[in-house]
Amino acid sequence: MIGLADCNNFYASCERIFHPEINNKPVLVLSNNDGCVIARSDESKALGIKMGEPVFKIKGLIKENKINVFSSNFPLYGDLSRRVMRTLQSELKAIEIYSIDEAFLDFSDYLSLERVLSIRKKVQKWTGIPISIGVAPNKTLAKVANHIAKKEQRGVFILDNKLLIKKVLNDFPVESLWGIGRKYARRLKVMNIKTALELRDANPVWLRKCFSINTIKLQNELKGALMYNLNNFKTTKKSICTSQSFGREIKDFNNLHEAISNFASNSALKLRRENSYCSKISVFLMTNRFNLDVKQYNPSITLAFDTPTNDSMEIINKSKEALKLIYSHKFSYKKAGVVLHANTKNKQIQMSFFDNINRVKRNKLMESIDSLNLTLGKNKIRFASQGFNEKWQSKRQKLSPSYTTKYDEILTIKI
Repeated sequence: MIGLADCNNFYASCERIFHPEINNKPVLVLSNNDGCVIARSDESKALGIKMGEPVFKIKGLIKENKINVFSSNFPLYGDLSRRVMRTLQSELKAIEIYSIDEAFLDFSDYLSLERVLSIRKKVQKWTGIPISIGVAPNKTLAKVANHIAKKEQRGVFILDNKLLIKKVLNDFPVESLWGIGRKYARRLKVMNIKTALELRDANPVWLRKCFSINTIKLQNELKGALMYNLNNFKTTKKSICTSQSFGREIKDFNNLHEAISNFASNSALKLRRENSYCSKISVFLMTNRFNLDVKQYNPSITLAFDTPTNDSMEIINKSKEALKLIYSHKFSYKKAGVVLHANTKNKQIQMSFFDNINRVKRNKLMESIDSLNLTLGKNKIRFASQGFNEKWQSKRQKLSPSYTTKYDEILTIKI
């Protein structure tokens, strides 16, 4: 049996841990620049606020209902996610981390309702994050079970017999199934397949002609077969992207270069944490697409490294080279980003005959910088091109402290 643990309204729950006075009150978490809604509590959902809703459209609703609004605090959310996953790992022989707030759980050793309830209780006690757990014979049905678990008072639901599975699938909308997007859902409904049960009982030969092999696998899982095994080892990311919308539009090259250098440095750090090396780098710029009164300019460029690298100095230098090729002083830019791709592991690197960098020495330098920044704090040791002005930073006017990731913002208790 496979379980799916899903943190309830994760970002909002993270904020509530340190603000218990907003429990059972509407909460919103906003995107970079406080532009739109990226997380809602159940109370906010009940008010009709949609995911991705622009904040300027619901200012009146926020004020009228006294909604608690927070800027996104991803370092805090990431740390609390790691705590949740470590707690789950302490109770199970294997888990597969699926996203920042979801994990598949291995119950192949034994399963009981008491055990699942105990795991849920432990996660909330140790981390403060409420979770829902759905358990079923495979991942697809576990996703379905989790949907139901979120509506259950105890937060747990187990799909463990054929009659129960059939009853649940008969009431489950096909568009809510794992792996069925809007496009597929529309096509299935045109073909009079509106529920998960109707998809399960559809002719597989006909499905294979009209859809991809993944739809056939999904159908087999709805029948109870195991098509997707638990993957409890980390896979190498094919690409790593760091991008950001600016708090204000930037026209000056130096400020833009500072932002790109920071993105390149952050991407290189992520690459080293994966023990990976990139062969190519892409840099892109974007003007404000919401300003229809100005001409748009959204350039991008991809450059290759002679030797695959995860060295911050090389990656920053190459990002500057790319920026010079696409920058135009005629425009003001609202967003920019760096993508590292064609990533490989150390053993797969093909060295260049003309490579003149002392790789051993440079690797030791990167290790030292990473170690110091881990001990002293992010970007305490930085490259000159990263600067200190940070005029490109996002507007986050409602940002809560990083209670668990910064010593100077650690939670204080009055006794």
